[in-house]
Order: sequence, then C-alpha cells, then structure tokens
Amino acid sequence: MDGKVKDGGTAQSADELFDVVDEHDRVVGRARRADVHAQKLRHRAVHVLCLDGAGRVFLQKRSLLKDSAPGRWCASCSGHVDAGEDYLAAAVRELDEEIGARLEGPHQLEPWLRLEPCRETGQEFVWVYRVQHAGPFTLHPAEIMDGAWRTRAEIDVAVRDKPQDFAGSFRLIWSRLVW
Repeated sequence: MDGKVKDGGTAQSADELFDVVDEHDRVVGRARRADVHAQKLRHRAVHVLCLDGAGRVFLQKRSLLKDSAPGRWCASCSGHVDAGEDYLAAAVRELDEEIGARLEGPHQLEPWLRLEPCRETGQEFVWVYRVQHAGPFTLHPAEIMDGAWRTRAEIDVAVRDKPQDFAGSFRLIWSRLVW
C-alpha cells in the first residue's frame, strides 16, 4: 500500500441526503442515499485523479464495506455531492476525507470530464477532476483498503485484461479521458 491508514469509521450512511436532479442537472428535490439508489434517481458525484510529477495516477482499492463496487480499483477518490453542496466543494471534501489530501485551495483542481447519468455511474451526473498531488496520503479504512501509484500504460493493460477488478464507473471514466 502506498499510504498510511486512518482510524476506522463508516463507509457511508443510508441517511445521507443528496440533491435529486433532473435530466439537465437542476435540483428538483432531496432524498436519502438509500432511496436515491433504490429508486435509481438522478443525483451527483465527483471523482478525482491525483497525478504525481512523473504522470502516474494514484488509484484506490475500495473498501469491502462500500455499498457499490467493494474491493474494486477506482479513482484516487470519489464520492457523492451532498445536498446543497456543489461539485467542486465535494471534490475538495472527498480528497480530505478519503485520502487525507489537503489542497491550498480549490483552484488546484482542474475539471477534466463530465459524464451524464447512466447505468455505469449509478444514474449520477459526474464531474471528474485532476490534481497534481504526490501525497503522502492517509487512507480512510472504511473507504479504502489499498492504494497504489500506476502509470497510464499499467492502468490501460489492467483495465483491458482484468476489467472485473475495476469499478464500472472508473472503467467508463478511463475510457473517456483525453490526455
């Protein structure tokens, strides 16, 4: 593992509140996490890819406690946008919560890719950000069971040869990134 592990905690709560959005990503209501997922309502999420000076990408292996894609590799951090929160604030929060990465400011995050809701994203509008950050990281064990730096070529081969090892949302993101 390429990071220290924080003390425990929970991976997610069924009672978290999310904004429910329409097909244009406009807020139309709020609902509990459990209800949003059970009813497949549109909502919002972020993914952040941390790159080091050599261009490697830090990937996390999701905790077995996660309710989606447990034990699978994913972006450096990812998470839902809380009710009333915007995408950028959620990305900054998730970086800190999941891998202990604190930024000098949100200006360090570069918007990279936007995805429309679909099966692979769990009906989430997703903003993907990138940031130059070489760690060190402190991994939250309820969220992440492992982490590793990988080159783009290594990730390409792994996603091609063992797609089942990666979260579906990450496979979709990886296939759409323009370097």
